[in-house]
Amino acid sequence: MPREIVILECTEARKEGKPVSRYMTTRNKKTQTERVEKKKYNPHLRRHTVHREIK
Repeated sequence: MPREIVILECTEARKEGKPVSRYMTTRNKKTQTERVEKKKYNPHLRRHTVHREIK
């Protein structure tokens, strides 16, 4: 099965000294070889921010 579960972490929360927000999603390993980036809501910052895949 080519889909794998990945964790997305907020890129802006650490700079502002707030707790990080994390989301789980899946990606297709064959079609998406690079790391996933999505705009998701961060409840600690109360706005949408870029969330990047972490290991």
